[in-house]
This record gives sequence, C-alpha cells and structure tokens, in this order.
Amino acid sequence: MRRKDREVTDLKTIAEIIDSCDIIRLGFADGDFPYIVPLNFGYKITGDQVEFYVHGAKAGRKYELIQKNGKCSFEMDNPLKFEYMYDKKDVTMRFKSVMGTAKIELLEGEEKQKAIDDVIMARYEGTRNFEYNKNVVPATAIAKLTVIDIVGKINPIGGGAD
Repeated sequence: MRRKDREVTDLKTIAEIIDSCDIIRLGFADGDFPYIVPLNFGYKITGDQVEFYVHGAKAGRKYELIQKNGKCSFEMDNPLKFEYMYDKKDVTMRFKSVMGTAKIELLEGEEKQKAIDDVIMARYEGTRNFEYNKNVVPATAIAKLTVIDIVGKINPIGGGAD
C-alpha cells in the first residue's frame, strides 16, 4: 500500500469498516479479464479468522468460477464525503475500505442452512427474525470465503490533503 499512513491492520477497526458496508465485490480470475460481482454478505470473525458468506443462484458465471478456481479477491468500501479544499486547490474522497484475498467454497446441508440463518439473515435487524421462503434454499448457492489476507484503508473526514 502506497499510503501507509492510511493502512488499517487492526482487526477490530477492520470489523468496524466491514459493519459499515452493505456490499462486497468479489473478483475472480477468468481468462484475459477479471470478473467482478457485487453482492450482499454476512460475515463472522472467530479469533483472527474472518469469514464472509454470500448467496446467489446455483447457475451462471459466478457459480461456475467459484467451482472452477476456489479463490477470489474481495473489496468493500464506504464513501464518506467528497471534500473540496479550495484554499489548497485540491479535492479528495473521504472513505473507509477493506480488501483482500480468500479461499471460496460452496456450502451444502446443515452448514449451508446455518450460514443462511446465523450469519446472512442475522446481519441486519430487519432480517434477523424474518420468516423467509425456505423452499428456495435448495436452489440457492451459499459460498463461504475464508480470508487469507485482509487490509483496511481509511481517508478520514478531517484528514489532510492528498
């Protein structure tokens, strides 16, 4: 990371950034060009191990790439404020972000159902006790990302010019 002054390695602060984000973007190797897909997610941290959980159809490019490679990169961000510094003739985006790499695997059976109920649905107050249609679970793919490396970056409000 070029700007070490903005780097975040403390897992507690990284978790705070993750909590502020609603979308995770997964990047997959796919021939000449990467394939990037935005997804809703749930996550849990056990000790120093971060795990993300995402869902989608059991078909399509994302599903095929998960099966093919078993690895991905990820990114999430929270733009805070576009800041104009007229006196310095400068502009910057204040933000918080997290990125890294992970092993990705598809879950089945009890592990899949537990990820849906205890991680993905439990993430938000509005879905914690939501009675969703369980008939769609067999047609739903749940992927678990076991993080290999993770780093955060913050350009805080009130910070200096770029």
